[in-house]
This record gives sequence, C-alpha cells and structure tokens, in this order.
Amino acid sequence: MNAVATENGAVGTRVKALRDSMGLSLRDLAERSGVSAPMLSQVERGETSPTLSVAGKIAGGLELSLSQLLRLDEAQHVVVVAKGEGRATRRGGHAVEELTPPLPGQRADVSRHVLEPGSATGGPADPPMHEPGARETALVLNGSLTLVVDGEDRNLAEGDTVTFDADLPHHFENRSKASAEFVAVVAAGLRRS
Repeated sequence: MNAVATENGAVGTRVKALRDSMGLSLRDLAERSGVSAPMLSQVERGETSPTLSVAGKIAGGLELSLSQLLRLDEAQHVVVVAKGEGRATRRGGHAVEELTPPLPGQRADVSRHVLEPGSATGGPADPPMHEPGARETALVLNGSLTLVVDGEDRNLAEGDTVTFDADLPHHFENRSKASAEFVAVVAAGLRRS
C-alpha cells in the first residue's frame, strides 16, 4: 500500500495536536481507530508515514474524514471574514452573523448576535443545539442580557463575559428596552467522559 506523503512529519504533528485537543491518550485513539498505540506513536513522532488505510483509520478515530485529516479539502490555511461578510440569519428579533468560515474539522465557532428588546435566542423548551461536552463563552458588547441555563437566570451587563456548558438547555433573553449585542464562541467537545 502507498504511504501518505508527509512534509516533515506534518501528518504526525496534526494527529498529535488533534488527539491532545480531544483529550485522548494514545491508548484511547488506538481503541477508537483500530491502529496500535506503538504505530500511532511512530506516526506522531514522524518516524513513519502511515499507509492510506492506516491514515483513514486514524482519521475515523479522530472523527474526521481522511481528506480532513490530510487537509486535502482546504484551499487556504488563513481565512479572513471581513466585517459584515459573515453568514447572516434572522429569526424574529434575533439576528445572527456566523463569523467563522465553515472549514472541515472546525472545533470552535464564533458568532455575533443582536437581540431586540423582548427577544430571545431560543425558547425554554428548545433542545440544546450543541454537541455533548461543548462549552460556550459569550461577551456582552452592548446593552444587557439574561442568560437562562438549565432554568437558572444569570444577568449580564455590557462588558460581562460568561462561560457555561452549552450542552445544557440554555438561551439568551433581552429583557431591557434597548437592543443588546454579544459575541459567542462555542468550543466543541472539550469535556470528554
């Protein structure tokens, strides 16, 4: 079988970085991928280049496609989203601009939200929108907000930052008489069981 062409152990460095970001040990990734821990260690250290078959198994263990692991489907390593050019949506009095480009293997998303008076990002009965283990950090840029997490209110003023487990039922409400604006960063799967 053909070995994956690597540049100075780039695949191994990427495998280690992804494994570390997911909180996986070599043994964990070995169990998830079906590739032995010694082989994974050799790949990570750049001592060997994996075959396409082995690289595919490693990618699966990291919850990626082979092309995502090898970055074959990325045209650029730096993507700028200019002001006002994010993917925008609106639902009632809630406007959202997704500021993070849709890159493969993306582990965090940044969005800007504007809530009109009396508006909310969702409802108390809405299911969590984020995967298990996700965390969210929000920074209030203008106005004031109420964050409702698992039925408990947290009042936030301009300049306040909050971090919470985003896999719990939650939403933001604007209970004031002025518009409120905040930026949210959702990091996927940081808490692993």
